[in-house]
Amino acid sequence: MGKVYGAIDQRLSKFIEQQVVFFIATAPLSGDGHVNVSPRGLPGTFAVLDEHTFAWLDVTGSGSETIAHLRENGRITVMFCAFDGRPNIVRLHGTGRVVTRYDHDFGSLAQRFDDKPGARAVIVVDVHRVSDSCGWGVPLMSFEGHRDLLGPYFERKGVDGSADYRITKNRTSIDGLAAYDFDPAAPAVV
Repeated sequence: MGKVYGAIDQRLSKFIEQQVVFFIATAPLSGDGHVNVSPRGLPGTFAVLDEHTFAWLDVTGSGSETIAHLRENGRITVMFCAFDGRPNIVRLHGTGRVVTRYDHDFGSLAQRFDDKPGARAVIVVDVHRVSDSCGWGVPLMSFEGHRDLLGPYFERKGVDGSADYRITKNRTSIDGLAAYDFDPAAPAVV
């Protein structure tokens, strides 16, 4: 049976930080827009900051839906599933904000995580609802390891190449919402 909690307690925090993958769900306000669900799982990029706040280091990727949706409306749900051991699903519902690598707070937040080439932002979420459910329908799966592709790719691109990538591929969401809209090398938005 599912349960709602008043905060991310120590037991839930331990469960969350043991998971090797988590899923992020966001959506635009428009009913015509696309709902986005993204997996995340780079080691050293997620942290529970306190009983009502968590954050993750967001690395440049092929899209920027999460950033666009958070900038438009802030709504986010993050889900953790146990794929081994005792079954469990934990969902954190909240309001997120984007702290880009060019924002004043980025350095102090980013130091909580492993240094990752291509890091573009820290996503900070204020949690309004914490719940878990049985997880009995989640399959048992074995973890083989992390893929070592994203880091070396952005390491080869370097700082300027990563900024160029964001300018080219991360400026808007698939629905045309403003997403990652600032990089020092970016041309002015008109």
